[in-house]
Amino acid sequence: MNVLMWFRQDLRIHDHAALTLAAGLGAVVPVYIFDPEQWARSDTSARQFQFIAESVEDLRADLASLGAALLIRTGPVAQVLARLCARHAITTIVTQGSAPRALTDWAAASGIAWLETEQPLQGEPLPPPALRCVADLISTPLPVPQLLRLGPDACAHRQRGGRGQALDLLNTFLTTRGESYHRAQAQPHSAERASSRLSPHLAQGTVSLRELDQAITARLAERPSGRWASALGGFGRKLAARAVLPPCPAPDLAAIAATSALNAWLLGQTGLPFLDALMRYLAATGWLNEPLRALVLSLGVHHLGLDPMQASAGLARRLTDYDPALFWPQALRIAGLTAEAPRLFHPIKQALDLDPDGQFTRHWLPELAAVPDSCLQSPWKWAGAARLLGRRYPEPMIDIATAHRAAQEAIWARFGRPLRVVAQPSPTLIENPAQPLRGQLRLEF
Repeated sequence: MNVLMWFRQDLRIHDHAALTLAAGLGAVVPVYIFDPEQWARSDTSARQFQFIAESVEDLRADLASLGAALLIRTGPVAQVLARLCARHAITTIVTQGSAPRALTDWAAASGIAWLETEQPLQGEPLPPPALRCVADLISTPLPVPQLLRLGPDACAHRQRGGRGQALDLLNTFLTTRGESYHRAQAQPHSAERASSRLSPHLAQGTVSLRELDQAITARLAERPSGRWASALGGFGRKLAARAVLPPCPAPDLAAIAATSALNAWLLGQTGLPFLDALMRYLAATGWLNEPLRALVLSLGVHHLGLDPMQASAGLARRLTDYDPALFWPQALRIAGLTAEAPRLFHPIKQALDLDPDGQFTRHWLPELAAVPDSCLQSPWKWAGAARLLGRRYPEPMIDIATAHRAAQEAIWARFGRPLRVVAQPSPTLIENPAQPLRGQLRLEF
């Protein structure tokens, strides 16, 4: 029996339940498909493509170590699968997780069994299986971004893909970086180092949740108390919550309307210094931690008046670790498109709380070098503002007091006026009495 193993968001050979199942059924045809329809969406980008391409190359090398060839194909998934099944006399297709209903219906009508395997969360991780592959498999090079009509996407400090990168991050997180996991999350210049940075690898499955859980358990056994115990316990709870998330496909999205306001927000040219610094950092790195993602999206939607779906899609494009199942439930809630009252952030208050010494803002906005610390987050108050604003740095797009009040009133009109105003370190200013405050976001998205 010939079995087609379709890799999707599970780009590894270690602890791979579906690959182990396929290996036990017969001769295997491993395949990864770059679908032009997926890459035409307004929430995908070249930085995401490059990370996946590197992870696929790593997977190809790992499969080669097992004596197997990874077929890399570009085209509509249904057409690619049909051609491969006909060429290699495929009787069974195996995937990890559920596949689109239209494809499983096609397989059933064609007399092909489709096995959907769930990855176990308990027990020992599975070793790479012994593979017997169909003979004479011919792979092809990875497509270039231009073939998928992906435009230029400069991201100088983007994370690289591949299992080796994931294991290096895990090692440094568990041995040095993770000890300050909780303390360093509050400020942008320290969050990058203290966070695990494993979220893009989890999104593409270069490592499994079970592998991470085992590694954290082993580390906790070595350091059962103190800051390590607190930090790794909190990280482990995030992983546990991620493991039980239901599938959430991305909504159907129209092409992003490149309005001047949306472009100014994405490029960090709104005239609000801390927001602009965060957006420039995101453009250059492909990453922000959870509270800061909530902050930039909330300010874009509620203060700048951006279309919620367009802003969310624009943010998704910037994220190397974009995972629809994590991103969209939270993005819709932050944008006020669910039954839960959205959080409202004050731009200046958050800037002063999260970047009190201005170090982060000054790094990403060098044009503000002459602005004194007292006016850094509100340069329009500086005596020399006329020489700066509208020249080297834009005038603010909004009057902050007016925009913040209008955002408050819009939220109150829909969800009810809050009984009290909450002041706390996490970026949250409004609590709706009908919806208990949940603190900072619990999952990387």
